[in-house]
Amino acid sequence: MLETSPTIETPKLSDLKVKIFADGADKAGIVELAKNAYVKGFTTNPTLMRKAGISDYEAFARDVLEAIPGYPISFEVFADDNAEMLRQAKLITTWGDDVYVKIPVTNTKRETTAPVIRELTLSGVKVNVTALMTPRQVADVCTALAGGAPACVSVFAGRVADTGRDPLPIMSAALAIIAEHPDVELIWASPRELLNIFHADSIGTHIITVTHDVLAKLSLVGKDLDDYSLDTVVMFAADAQKAGFTL
Repeated sequence: MLETSPTIETPKLSDLKVKIFADGADKAGIVELAKNAYVKGFTTNPTLMRKAGISDYEAFARDVLEAIPGYPISFEVFADDNAEMLRQAKLITTWGDDVYVKIPVTNTKRETTAPVIRELTLSGVKVNVTALMTPRQVADVCTALAGGAPACVSVFAGRVADTGRDPLPIMSAALAIIAEHPDVELIWASPRELLNIFHADSIGTHIITVTHDVLAKLSLVGKDLDDYSLDTVVMFAADAQKAGFTL
């Protein structure tokens, strides 16, 4: 038995400074999450749209924008060459004043999209540069964004963690780079659990994008752990009974 019990801090959503953006392409879920005071914006991507069964990209985007006016929301280009990326981005930005256009950090051939980013930001397009994973990429992207329109840089901390690396040093380094660019915000992208919201907040990350399934756990923040322990025991007992297990 432990002679002393460790102090277990109780987290509070009200203490968070990081902005939570819901990441998904389910319109009903987006509309519902817009009612949550802690959700400050939204992001999407082609993979999420495909999983949601979206077939008409523009129709979906315009429908969502009409349903949740006033929220920043990102829609991604899906072209793989600079000229078509520019064309798509210039179309997407016309859909609304709150729209950010997501541009991948490279194309599928590992060629930088910095020229696209530079042209867009200098023409006033709000860009969300996505799929970054290293401080070097952040530095290169910030050079392209310098002096341009408000922008976001999405570093995929969750995918970094999937490789066995601690994303916190990488995210801290990214913040230090972005600090030199007042119109650029850092996004902690692809979190794997709700705790990542507090990780992002602890180092001063501006925004974290969170999938709808993880956001469904917001009601658990600060829950009494003894009560949660009992809830778990009750769940096991109920499921065993429903299964009709016998020995």
